[in-house]
Amino acid sequence: MIKQPGEITEFLDSKTIDALSIFLKKDKGFESSADLIAAAFGSDKGFSKMKPASIEKLVSSFKNNLTLLIQKTWVEKSDITLKDQLLYQLNELLKAKSTWSSNYSLFLKIINQAVYLMFGQPTDSPDFCEYTLRIDPEFGVFWWYISNLPPKTEWPEDKCRVAMMLGMYFLANY
Repeated sequence: MIKQPGEITEFLDSKTIDALSIFLKKDKGFESSADLIAAAFGSDKGFSKMKPASIEKLVSSFKNNLTLLIQKTWVEKSDITLKDQLLYQLNELLKAKSTWSSNYSLFLKIINQAVYLMFGQPTDSPDFCEYTLRIDPEFGVFWWYISNLPPKTEWPEDKCRVAMMLGMYFLANY
């Protein structure tokens, strides 16, 4: 069962909302659902079939943009250490030659911490998704997606890759 703030239907059609449930449940045949979610983030068709060179470019754009977002975010003195740790973790995540599935949990942790720094609010509060939808609907749709991903998973490598690429795509273009 996905978490669904009432306002999400103002920004997404029912097919896209249902696509997330399908994506989360299926270990095979999830690509068309992922493509619908990607379209909500502004991607062209065939997102899940992205070629290796395009994936490499996406990862680079994600790293550059998230690094910039983290660096430019003003934080309280008490969060400076978190900001520095986050930049370090982001570099470690992307320079590691490990698998998508082994980096999945760290990826979500980094996203959650970065969003906490950007908004200055705990991302796990029940109304955070509604808050982001009101502040910035596009970001709210992204956060709805991220907040519904399981923190840890035993998904196949390909599904972890697509799940992470969806988050990377949004942040690379934010």
